[in-house]
Amino acid sequence: MTPDPRFANRPKQFWAYVRSLSQEIGYVQRLPRNKAKPGAVGPIKVPSPEEMRAALESIGLQSSQIVNSAGQPTDLGRDLIDYFDYRARVLNTFAERNLMNAEEAQELFEKLQKRLKSQRPVPLNKQSQEKKKPAYLTAIVNMLIEASIEGLACDYDPRKLTTITQGGAPFRTLARRIDGAFPSPVNPIAVWEIKEYYYTTTFGSRVADGVYETLLDGMEIEEIRRETAGQTHIRHYLMVDAHYTWWTKGRSYLCRIIDMLHMGYVDEVLFGREVERRLPVIVAEWVQIYKARQAK
Repeated sequence: MTPDPRFANRPKQFWAYVRSLSQEIGYVQRLPRNKAKPGAVGPIKVPSPEEMRAALESIGLQSSQIVNSAGQPTDLGRDLIDYFDYRARVLNTFAERNLMNAEEAQELFEKLQKRLKSQRPVPLNKQSQEKKKPAYLTAIVNMLIEASIEGLACDYDPRKLTTITQGGAPFRTLARRIDGAFPSPVNPIAVWEIKEYYYTTTFGSRVADGVYETLLDGMEIEEIRRETAGQTHIRHYLMVDAHYTWWTKGRSYLCRIIDMLHMGYVDEVLFGREVERRLPVIVAEWVQIYKARQAK
């Protein structure tokens, strides 16, 4: 999923409203307890103008910039409602259906392993005992990238920090290790992070931290782009999976991910099985950029 151009590069104040309103109103439409089926979850919420007004005033903030005295949304208020509607639609109809459970991820992994005839070592997750299984999404991503990079170098598991150089000297070094880099973590064309949690039973702090780690990386990459006047563009991707963890337990964090995408901190977010269709197209773009660099 790439950002919708209508909401990309909005001023920081727009996102201040999005965050404040989401915090006070909530991200999810709660289902009535007496009517909800066991295991059912509500859709992503789209607030009304009155809810937005009440939310801001409840925390002592002015609401006149988004809702006028007649209770009608201003231009900014309509833009916010349009964004909330967009965020709800893409998550309710697109992201949710692409997120896989462990069995579905295993099926896709085995299908691609057979089709691509991959001999890559299969990474394992960080679980223990009976939950110790292949890291299915990571393995899928690795196979798809390997099949599309035309034999070029790629670091599928960097054990070092990402560094941008100028004149052969370090210019900026990211604070965290990322999950993959093409062609290497030194002056990469692209970096990516993978958040798969198939056997997690709650949405705990470790999963939440993963979202904020991606945000930190994106902010550092944005700073590099700004400091080099746009001459250095590291493409930054986030890939997530596990239907129960992200959808049943973590829908509010999916909203934060969509926000982060449109704030420019991630170039593209891939949800579960979306990687099979989208990654070959993305990697082909990396290869073109690499060859153009080599031709200079």
